[in-house]
Amino acid sequence: MNKLFTVLIAMLLIAGSLVSFRSRPEVKEEGKIKWLTIEEAFALNQKKPKKIFIDVYTDWCGWCKVMDRETFTNPSVVDYISKNYYAVKLNAEQKEDIVLGTDKFVYVAQGSRGYHQLAAALLRNQLSYPTVVFLNEKFQPIQPIPGYIKAPEFHQIITFIGGDYYNKEPFEQFKTKTYPQKFSVKI
Repeated sequence: MNKLFTVLIAMLLIAGSLVSFRSRPEVKEEGKIKWLTIEEAFALNQKKPKKIFIDVYTDWCGWCKVMDRETFTNPSVVDYISKNYYAVKLNAEQKEDIVLGTDKFVYVAQGSRGYHQLAAALLRNQLSYPTVVFLNEKFQPIQPIPGYIKAPEFHQIITFIGGDYYNKEPFEQFKTKTYPQKFSVKI
């Protein structure tokens, strides 16, 4: 009887943990950027135009992982991107073709590693990771910005571009007027 009771308790504990484990994916993850593929962003942009923010990364890039962990989890960054951009993650070395409208982009094998044509086009053939790329509502490039960027500086950049200030004034003027502290990021 005691053994049966122990087995029954163990089964209830296991069942309870499985139920709580199963319910986690159903909970909407708040406070995180909703990353899209470039094709998804392109399709959404056809229906509701919005600026596009693209994080161009590779699996082996250490600074890309730091940006994921530190910059792209900052609540102010997450909130601003969610409201003002379609956010895209693009692996610069992915092998799958990408079709945007009538344009097809493919993987180009080169030595031990290759690159994706779309990544090269977005980065103006300056393959450096991480690089963030901004496109306007017409899917035209605004600016690629290479290198790791800390959250405060990144928030300045996404605000400058997201608020269309880039059409009105130089970044340095915007930055000095809007954010009195000094940062080394240049656009």
